[in-house]
Amino acid sequence: MKILLIGNPNVGKSVVFSRLTGADVISSNYPGTTVEITRGSMRVNGKTVELIDTPGAYCLKPTCKAEGVTSCMVKELQEGDIVINVVDATNLERNLYLTLELLEKKIPVIVALNMWDDAKHLGIKIDTKKLEEFLGVPVVPTVAVTGEGIKELVFRINDAKSPEIHRHNQDERWADIGKIISEVQRVTHRHHTPMDRISDATIRPLTGIPLGLIILLLTFVLIINISEFLINNLLDPFFEHFYIPLITDLVDTYSPSEILTIILIGDTPELLESFGLLTTGVYIPFAVVLPYVLSFYFFLSLLEDVGYLPRLSVLVDNVMHRIGLHGFAIVPTFLGLGCNVPGALALRVLETREQRFIAATLISIAVPCAAQQAMIVGVLGGRGILPIFTVYLTLVFLYVIVGYFLNRIIKGEKPELLLEIPPYRMPDFLTLSKKTWMRLRYFLTEAVPFVLLGIFMVNILYISGIMGFLSLMFGPVSMNLFGLPSDAIAALLVGFLRKDVAVGMLLALGMTTKQLIIAVVILSIYFPCVATFTVLLKELGFKDTVKSASVMLITVLIVGGFLNLIL
Repeated sequence: MKILLIGNPNVGKSVVFSRLTGADVISSNYPGTTVEITRGSMRVNGKTVELIDTPGAYCLKPTCKAEGVTSCMVKELQEGDIVINVVDATNLERNLYLTLELLEKKIPVIVALNMWDDAKHLGIKIDTKKLEEFLGVPVVPTVAVTGEGIKELVFRINDAKSPEIHRHNQDERWADIGKIISEVQRVTHRHHTPMDRISDATIRPLTGIPLGLIILLLTFVLIINISEFLINNLLDPFFEHFYIPLITDLVDTYSPSEILTIILIGDTPELLESFGLLTTGVYIPFAVVLPYVLSFYFFLSLLEDVGYLPRLSVLVDNVMHRIGLHGFAIVPTFLGLGCNVPGALALRVLETREQRFIAATLISIAVPCAAQQAMIVGVLGGRGILPIFTVYLTLVFLYVIVGYFLNRIIKGEKPELLLEIPPYRMPDFLTLSKKTWMRLRYFLTEAVPFVLLGIFMVNILYISGIMGFLSLMFGPVSMNLFGLPSDAIAALLVGFLRKDVAVGMLLALGMTTKQLIIAVVILSIYFPCVATFTVLLKELGFKDTVKSASVMLITVLIVGGFLNLIL
């Protein structure tokens, strides 16, 4: 038996999912796409059944990849499977369109009338008994963030019904919805609450933009401070006083050859410069990168669940239109600041191929991941704030300028922003923890192996002499065009595997501040890491990925040469 959670975006499906399942959930891509679905298990009448949280959809006639997956999963339902339709009680009229479509599919449905407390606060009264009579299926009021109604929802799952209802066209559905609303819903007068005033302030440009800048600045200050605390007080002492001495003694004692010793622990005691698999290869992902990724994903999940990200999307919509995107493109961009891979995966929220191409190219060029940002701050931090400011100013400038030119060159449909702004809500700590853990687990399973692979490849290239040959071949370009030493070519090559590792390699080259700025900017924009590149191939296709990569290479030649001239 399989149960699908289906509903509009921002109706609390993820919180309902968290309430119904345990901690053991699996996040995976729907076959043939990069659209993410979450699977878990729950107990119904003593039996274990599979519960699937589907992407948010407004209707079963898909307008984007995410809605297409939900529509396909409904078609795949077999006898005995059930749909829990999660409905926002504060937006009953809009939500019922999807409900009627589901009922027409002749599948057992039970409705979870979620956000019941918000509806009461807004003065909305819904007669659930009458609503059950109109729909012909069970309707259970729920407040997922507190767990209210969840027990009754589970108890009534076996009462899910497939009522006899004829197929409607779009106008007939809306007519039926109007009749239902007039009979089951009453709205009474209520006073404008402080939360309403906060909501209004964060959406109006005059107050919303300054507040947005403050919120984002505060978020990144918290991320940096929390991460630095974890690194300085927990992780660095552990590696310096326990792990590194232990692993060094073990390898020195049992390694059969000098070459294997160099590959495993390197030939220098410096953690960031040894490039050993068991020293640098473990230290970078777990002590340098992991704290930043953990902090970033926690605050990203918090902003999502509170309801702020849709407001940010509306605020930046006018600016985004200048570069061929609408405001919701800020979400993949914001995700990319944590890791470019989920940023690239989030491109599916954009409706057209042209928008996805522009957004993917801009993320690859101008949005460094949290791991890379940590290394940028680490490499340039000792040179003062001005070098770091120069790097980020250059990347912001590139995001706007490259986007502007791509918008002029690429022709095609670029639709307007159609986005629901949910009310602010108190986040659920359990859901926050699960979201953060799933994203963190993805980083550990997908990114860490590439760090180890990158360091292993560097060792092989150095030991075999290939790195020296490549440095001689491309060294003149590096020195004459960018003003960098020929050894910087090694970092550029490693950047395709892991950019944060590549930035760390710059420390060992003894470069000037000017050279470090140029090298860091080039590493940021010249090509995505291999994990992101793989996702772009799936999202954009081979031809568009090649075109995007060409834009990156042209940009790096122009920007690297220009920075060499003016700095």
